[in-house]
Amino acid sequence: MVFPETSRKYSISGTLLSLGIFIMVSFVSPSVSYGQSRRIAAAEEAFNNFQYNVAVNRYKKAYSKTKSRPEKDRISFQMAECYRMMNNTKRAEVTYRRIIKSDFARRNPLVYLHYANMLRANEKYEDAKDYYSLYIENAPDDPRGTNGLRSCELASEWIENPTKFTVTNVKKINSKSDDFAATYADKFFNALIFTSTREGSTGKGLDDWTGQNFSDLFLTRQDRKGEWSEPALADAEGRINTSGNEGAPAFNDNFTTLYYTRCGNAEDSASNCQILVVKRSGRGWGEPQVLNLGKDTAVTNGHPAISSDELTLIFSSDRKNGQGGKDLWIATRKSTSDEFNKPLNLGAVVNTPGDEVFPFLKNDTVLYFSSNGHPGLGGLDIFKSVRRGDEWTVPVNMEVPVNSSADDFAMIFQPGEEQGFMTSNRKGGRGGDDIYSFINPPLVFTLQGTVKDDRTLQFVPLATVRLVGSDGSSVDAKTDPKGFYSFSKSQIKPNVTYELTVLKDNYFNKKARETTVGLEKNKDFVIDFLLEPIPEKPVVLPDILYDLAKWDLKPQYQDSLQGLIKTLLENETVVVELASHTDARDTEERNDILSQRRAESVVNYLIDRGIDPERLVAKGYGERVPRVLAKDVRKDGFLFKTGIRLTETFIDSLGTTAEKEAAHALNRRTEFRVLSKDFVPKPKNKEITQKVEIKINPEDNIVAIEVGRGNAVTIPVIVNGYNVKIMLDRDDRGLIFSLPEAQKLLQSGAITKDDFVGDANVILAEGSIADRAVFKIREFKIGPKTVSNVEASVSHKITEGVIMGESTINMLGRFKIDEANKQLIFN
Repeated sequence: MVFPETSRKYSISGTLLSLGIFIMVSFVSPSVSYGQSRRIAAAEEAFNNFQYNVAVNRYKKAYSKTKSRPEKDRISFQMAECYRMMNNTKRAEVTYRRIIKSDFARRNPLVYLHYANMLRANEKYEDAKDYYSLYIENAPDDPRGTNGLRSCELASEWIENPTKFTVTNVKKINSKSDDFAATYADKFFNALIFTSTREGSTGKGLDDWTGQNFSDLFLTRQDRKGEWSEPALADAEGRINTSGNEGAPAFNDNFTTLYYTRCGNAEDSASNCQILVVKRSGRGWGEPQVLNLGKDTAVTNGHPAISSDELTLIFSSDRKNGQGGKDLWIATRKSTSDEFNKPLNLGAVVNTPGDEVFPFLKNDTVLYFSSNGHPGLGGLDIFKSVRRGDEWTVPVNMEVPVNSSADDFAMIFQPGEEQGFMTSNRKGGRGGDDIYSFINPPLVFTLQGTVKDDRTLQFVPLATVRLVGSDGSSVDAKTDPKGFYSFSKSQIKPNVTYELTVLKDNYFNKKARETTVGLEKNKDFVIDFLLEPIPEKPVVLPDILYDLAKWDLKPQYQDSLQGLIKTLLENETVVVELASHTDARDTEERNDILSQRRAESVVNYLIDRGIDPERLVAKGYGERVPRVLAKDVRKDGFLFKTGIRLTETFIDSLGTTAEKEAAHALNRRTEFRVLSKDFVPKPKNKEITQKVEIKINPEDNIVAIEVGRGNAVTIPVIVNGYNVKIMLDRDDRGLIFSLPEAQKLLQSGAITKDDFVGDANVILAEGSIADRAVFKIREFKIGPKTVSNVEASVSHKITEGVIMGESTINMLGRFKIDEANKQLIFN
C-alpha cells in the first residue's frame, strides 16, 4: 500500500481534503439513467468511506455503462485515485494516463501531480519530470511540484552513489501480506512486535480499503543462532488485538508499557485512529487506555514515538492548523501519571503539505520519520532531523539503499548501535510491505604512501612518519626499504583531522594534513612525500634581487620567501643564516653595510611572519663572495653557464653594458644555509618580542608621485602586497575603491571575504560587491611607511580607480606634497 498504517484510513489521505486534493462530488447528469446513477452513487459512497477496494470495482462497472466522455474521464480519475490509495502504482499510472491529455486534466491539474508521482514511484524519472514541470506551470505556488522535480534530479545521483548502509529482507518474519512497523519487545533486543495483515489476524472479513485482512500486532523471537520464530499474535487474551486495525507499536525504555495505534473495525469503518497505551501484567497485558491528546474526536492520531523518560510524545495526525496532510506533532507532560499537554506542530521545517508519518526518536534528540512531501525517490522516504534546543534541523534524506522508489518507513534503531529494522514495499520482497534489517557499518579509513628523496627520487627507508590527531591521538610509523608507510583502520578514525610529519636525519621535515571530518563513505588516503636533503652549501633564494644601492625587500619578491617560511615552520629545530651579497661596485665598506641591511630586511620579514628571531642570523658579505652558478641561468636575455664565478674581472670582460648589468644583478642576492638542527622551540603561548632593527635610508622618505591635468596627484600604494595607484582626493572623502578596482583586489587574493565588515554572503552576493561595502586593509604602505587595519569602502558611483584624502596619508605620518618636483615627502 502507498502509505501503510494500521488502518488504511490513516494513510496518505485520511480525508483527501486534508491534502488539498479535491474530491469529486458525485452528481447525476440528466442523461445518466437511474440505474447508472445508483452505480455511481454506490461507488462514491465507498470512496468517501475509504473503501477503495470496493469503490474501484464499482467504478469499473459504472465506467463500462457510461457513454459521456466527460463522465468517463471523471470516473477514470476516481479509479486512479483508488489504485493510488491502495498503492497499486502501476495500475494508477495506467489509469491516470488515460485522462492525462483530456479537458478533465487541464481543468484539474492535480492529475499531472499524481501522474508524475506514480511515474516516479515506478522509477520513470525522466517522464515524471515533464509532468512535474506541467504541474508547476499550473500551480506555481504548490511546493509539491518543485519538490517532485528536484526529487527526480536527486534520484539518479543517489542511485549511482549509495551510502554504506546494508539493507536485508528478513524473510523468516515476512509473509505474502503486509508486514510492517516493528519495534523491539524486550531488553535483550531479540524480540520484535510488528504489524501484519497475514492470515490468523483477529479481525473478520477483509478491509474494504485494501482488500486484505485487518492488521494485528504479532510477536517473533530470535534464538541463539539468529533464527526468528514463526510470528504469532502478540497477545492471546484479545486485549491489544481487536476486530479493527492495530499497529505501529512503540515500547518505553524498560519494555513495561506499549504505545500503539488502533483504527477502524469491521462494524464501524468510519472510526478514527487513536493512540492507545497498555501496560504489561505478568506475562499478559492490562487493559488498553486511549491516550488523551485533545477534545477533537474527528482527528486521526497514530504512530507514537515516546522519549526515554516517557514525558515527550511525537506522533502523526491530521488535526487542524498543520502544514497539510499528516503532520508530526509533539506533546509533553510533567510526569508519567499526568496527561499530555496540548500537542504542538513540529513546524514547517519538518512538516510539508504532504504527509509525515512513522516517527522514531533516537537518543531523544534525533528524529527519524517518513515523508512524501520532502524531495525523495518516490512514495515515502525516510528522513533524519536533529533537535537543536527547541528547533529541528532541515530533514536529510537517508538516500539509497535505505530509500527506494517505493515506500520506505518505520525505521527503528537498537539503542547504542547503528543497526535496526525498517519497512519497505520495494521490489524483491515477499509480499506488499516487508520488514528489513539494516546496519550502518562503521566507517573504514586507511592512510598510506611513500617517502622519497626530492633530489634523487629514491626511496627513503627508516624515515619516521608521525600521525597526530585532533582527538589527541599520536602514533609513529617507519618507512620500509622501499619508503612505504601505512596506518591501519584502527588508527584512522571518523571525524578527526590529522597532521602528518615526516622526520629523517639530514633532511628537512615535511608536513601534510588530512581529515575524515564530514566523510560518510569509506576511503583509503594516499599521501606521498618528497624530502629535501639539508644542503651543505648555501641555497640562493629565488628572485630576491635588489636595486642598485638599495636594501628594502620589494613586495614583488616577498613571495619568494614563502617556501623558506614553510620550511622553517615545518622544521622548528633548525637555525639558519640569511646571507646577502652586493655587486662589486662602490667601496667594500659601503657594500658591507648595504649587504647587512639587506640580510636584516629579509630576517625582519621572516620575524613578522612568525619565525622566532633566535633561529635567524643576518649576515652581510658585501662584495667579497662572488656568486658561482650551480646551473645555467638566463638573466635579461643573457645566458650565463654553469660553473661561472661572477668576479669583477669576469664581469668587466663582458661585451656590453646590458650584459654587465645582468651579471651584477645576479650577484645582488640573498642565500640561506642551515647553521644547526638542535634549536629548542619556545612554548606556543610565549610571546616573541625580539626584532631586528633596520635603519631607514633618508631618501626612502621621498615617494615619487604623478601629477596630471588640473594638478591631479596619483600616489603609488602597496595594498596587502599589491601595487595600486591612488588618486589624491582634495575633498578628503576617505579611502574609496571603485567596484572594478575592488574586484581586482578580491580576485587577486589581496583581500578576502573575511576582510569585509558585515555578512560577506550578502556583501559578495551574485558575483559582485555591494555598494558602500566596507573592508579592512591589513597592510597599507606608501614608500617606507606602513600602517595596519586601514578601513576602505566600495562605491559604485566611481567608475574606475581609487581615491583617498589626506587624512588617510596622515595615518602613516606627517607629510607634504611637492607637486613641482612630483614628490610626497614624509617628515
